Amino acid sequence: MTQNIYDNPDFFAGYSQLGRSIDGLDGAAEWPALRAMLPDISGKSVVDLGCGFGWFCRWAREHGASRVLGLDVSEKMLARAKDATPDQAVSYGRADLEQLDLPAASFDLAYSSLALHYVENLDRLLDTVHRALVPDGHLVFSVEHPIYTAPSNPGWVADLKGHKTWPVDAYSIEGPRRTDWLTKGVIKQHRTIGHYLNALLRHGFAIRHVEEWAPDEAQIAARPELADERQRPPFLLVGAARTG
Repeated sequence: MTQNIYDNPDFFAGYSQLGRSIDGLDGAAEWPALRAMLPDISGKSVVDLGCGFGWFCRWAREHGASRVLGLDVSEKMLARAKDATPDQAVSYGRADLEQLDLPAASFDLAYSSLALHYVENLDRLLDTVHRALVPDGHLVFSVEHPIYTAPSNPGWVADLKGHKTWPVDAYSIEGPRRTDWLTKGVIKQHRTIGHYLNALLRHGFAIRHVEEWAPDEAQIAARPELADERQRPPFLLVGAARTG
């Protein structure tokens, strides 16, 4: 079973104070780039894998989706999502992405934001998602960039010019990595970029777009604290489509 760190009281309290938790999609700096990868969802059915507080689920309905299903392993997240969503066309369910089962050919879009790097058996999940999508259905997701999930320590160090750098250790050795973020003992699955892309191809997806996200000058001007994110990409964004 996926580690349910989001129901840890200390983690949940800390996560609830993040900008993306308070301001929703607008608080996620990578959201404009991720949004640009989405297909037209007017009249479409959408599943959000790791829906959290339900921000994307509500956005999808506001932008024309006919029905939206949000899935998450965290009871605390789902409770918050349900409280914030009066729309009957949006439903939520508790699901472990390691053991997910979805009806065949039932969704036009599968979306996931910063959840798949917690999933150990990515192959099983991608196979499930492929079967659940209609022909030419889309999968759009973000994960922590593999450079970010393979640090030699949890913090940054300064180079000779005083710039922040994040040392990378054992990048090619894939598997679980333990980190202390908001609480101790958070487990994330480290994979190379090649692993993600080849897994998609292996399970019948055509890759449409890949982006190693970094903030642009306008974002840095609006939020100067984002400047450090130019030193290494924090997120990997991928758009794919079901084939076959």
